[in-house]
Amino acid sequence: MSETPLVEVHGLRKEFTLGGGFFGGSRVRIHAVDGVDLSIRRGETLGVVGESGCGKSTLGRCILRLIEPTSGSVAFDGRDVLALPSAELRRMRREMQIVFQDPYASLNPRMRVGAIVGEGIEIHDLARGAEKRRRVDELLTRVGLQPEHYDRYPHEFSGGQRQRIGIARALAVGPRFIVADEPVSALDISIQAQVLNLLRELQEEMELAYLFISHDLRVVEHVSHRVAVMYLGKIVEQAPRDELYGNPRHPYTRALLSAVPNPHPGEQKERIRLGGDVPSPINPPKGCAFHPRCPYAEDRCRVEVPRLETGAGEHAVACHVFPASPR
Repeated sequence: MSETPLVEVHGLRKEFTLGGGFFGGSRVRIHAVDGVDLSIRRGETLGVVGESGCGKSTLGRCILRLIEPTSGSVAFDGRDVLALPSAELRRMRREMQIVFQDPYASLNPRMRVGAIVGEGIEIHDLARGAEKRRRVDELLTRVGLQPEHYDRYPHEFSGGQRQRIGIARALAVGPRFIVADEPVSALDISIQAQVLNLLRELQEEMELAYLFISHDLRVVEHVSHRVAVMYLGKIVEQAPRDELYGNPRHPYTRALLSAVPNPHPGEQKERIRLGGDVPSPINPPKGCAFHPRCPYAEDRCRVEVPRLETGAGEHAVACHVFPASPR
């Protein structure tokens, strides 16, 4: 794994505005991603975890410019992605691809598998005719399918097979960075393991960098080198995988990890139960966004937003009560 960041994100924000349409009414802003900083090295997997609605998927799409960020910066291999004109952005899309969550909705039911996987090859003028067919056949074989699947339609495949088609489509243009947005959450447990192992094999062969988005901490532990925990649009903790799972600092991270089923039935595990609901991103709490649910909240937490500060072992925490350990 290279130590040089391939992807660097600084101060990334995305706000959605609702209301104020043709019939008037008040306009409200939803703070979906709120000042995120992160980096991903070549050949590295950064796992992003958090409850539904915390902004994980929006973050991934903003990095790829599938959604235009409100502010902040995204650099890919030293180039400012957000400043690229449309023609250059189209060329850069070869380098950055996405695998979607739903293997049923992400494939066009009217297109054959060969056309789905080969579409990017044609768009970027990489190959045509027999050469394109050869490349697609190789990709299908590489992800565990067969060349004879080329002329079949998506409805003829299982969910796991459809996700393999989605992975082949992402690989078709030779990317270096892939956003994997909940890529196994819709699959059976046994199929999840197969797809996760495939992603790891492809990473080792091609030195791919992944932003792996999931709500399942067991899956993230299996595939990630580093892990970032998101809450209400912000990263509240980030660390190397073993450090975060072995020494969680933020109360939210501790609560998430306490909810992971224990693989050893004989061992007792204390569950940390959080009170209340996730606050609305329309009107987030003042101070630390987690303080209404945090059993350790102090007066300072209610008025002052904690900064994400990095301590020993690249362990970064945004918490007044449990800060990062000194370097």
